[in-house]
Amino acid sequence: MLTQRIAWILWPAFLVACGMEVLFFTLFDPEDLHFLGAPLEASRMAIYSVGFFAFWSMGAASSFLTCFLQRSPWEVNRCPLTATERPEGCPKREGPCC
Repeated sequence: MLTQRIAWILWPAFLVACGMEVLFFTLFDPEDLHFLGAPLEASRMAIYSVGFFAFWSMGAASSFLTCFLQRSPWEVNRCPLTATERPEGCPKREGPCC
């Protein structure tokens, strides 16, 4: 299940990063970009790479948030302890409770 969720997060983020990379660098030349008022001193390939990974991380954060928020109430509220390991007074503990 964990591998499937990782795929749900990274694959759509990769596709979005590809599209954003094409769109952004079609409009802006990497050699004309400035950071805090100073021109970037990196090569075009380095700027393309950093831009791609920045877009990918933003897409992954968005996909992660979607996966996190789509969990069912059962997944959120389930108790990780078995019935016998639960503390005294727990309503889901087996046997008499009070």
